[in-house]
Amino acid sequence: MSKQKLSDLKIVVIGGGTGSFVVLSGLKQYVHNITALVSMADDGGSTGQLRDELGVLPPGDVRQCLVALSDSPKLRDLFNYRFDDGALKGHAFGNLFLTALEKMSGSFVDAVEEASELLAITGRVEPITLDKTHLTITTPDGKVMKGQFTAVHGDFEGSQRPNVSLDSPASINPAAKKAIEQADLVVIAPGGLYTSLAPSLVVDGVKGALRDTTAKLIYVCNLVTKPGQTDGFAVHDYASEIERFAGRQLDYVIYNDTPPSKYLLDRYAHGGEYPVSVDEQVLKNAHYAAQGSDLVAKQMWHNSSESDPISDVRTFIRHDPDNLAKVILNLAK
Repeated sequence: MSKQKLSDLKIVVIGGGTGSFVVLSGLKQYVHNITALVSMADDGGSTGQLRDELGVLPPGDVRQCLVALSDSPKLRDLFNYRFDDGALKGHAFGNLFLTALEKMSGSFVDAVEEASELLAITGRVEPITLDKTHLTITTPDGKVMKGQFTAVHGDFEGSQRPNVSLDSPASINPAAKKAIEQADLVVIAPGGLYTSLAPSLVVDGVKGALRDTTAKLIYVCNLVTKPGQTDGFAVHDYASEIERFAGRQLDYVIYNDTPPSKYLLDRYAHGGEYPVSVDEQVLKNAHYAAQGSDLVAKQMWHNSSESDPISDVRTFIRHDPDNLAKVILNLAK
C-alpha cells in the first residue's frame, strides 16, 4: 500500500483509557482518519466523583484519548495535570474541563468536540454510548461485582469467563456506529479485559455494527495477566473472550513475542502479574492470523501518583506505540 493510501485509511480504535492511549499515540504518526471509541463504564477516582456529584458522563478515558491524539504538548500536559492537595486533590484538570463544558452546553458530545478543537487533535474521539450506565460482572459461581472501580479490584477466585453486563440500557452512539460501519480497520486496544473492553463491546448495537462492517477486526493482546481475573491466560484465551463479547470472529490478533525484561517486571509489574503466554500451535491453527512482534516499551509511560486513587493497581508495562502502529498498519497492506 502506498504512503498516500496508508494515510487515507479509516481506523477505529475501541477501548478505554491507557490501552487506547498507546495505540492512538502510535497510529496518529501515520494515519489522519482515526476515531477513538471510548468506554463509558469508568466510575473510579476523579471520574467517579464527578459522575456521582454532578451527574455527568465519565470524562477520564475520553480525556486520555484526547491527549493521545493532541498535537499540543503544553495542553496535553495541562489536561493530564492532577491536583495533589486541597479540595481538588485527585482530579485531573482535563476531567474538570470536560465536566464544565458538559454542564454549560448540556451535551457531552459538544464538550468533547470543544476539547478536541482546543487540543488540535488528529482524528476524532467519540463515547461508545451516550447513556449513563454502570458495569456489572457476574461470575459463574454467582459472585456479583457492581461498578468498574469495584471490578478492577475484584478477584474472581478461579471463576473465569464471567458474564459482563450493564446495569441499565445503553445503546451505541450513532456517531460510533457510523465510524465502525465506514472503517477499513477496527482495532480493539489492550486493556482490562472485563473492566474496560467488555463494557464497550456489550453496549447494545456494537455487536451488530461489528458484524455489518467490512472492516478487518484486529485485537491487540495484553502484555501481562490480571491477578484474580486472567491468571494463566494465553494469547488465544484473551482472543476467545474478545470474540465472545464482540459477537464475531477476529481477523487478526497482535501479540508480544518478547517477554518484558526482569528489570521491567520487578520494577513495574504488580504482584501476580505475569507475561501473557503464547501457545504457538494453537495460534497456528486459529481461524484468525496471529502476528507476534517485540512490542514492549523499554521505559515506563506513566508515573504513578499519590493523588491517583487507582495508581496502585495500574500496570506500568506498556506497548511501544510506534512498533505497535507499524504492526497494525502492516496488516492493512
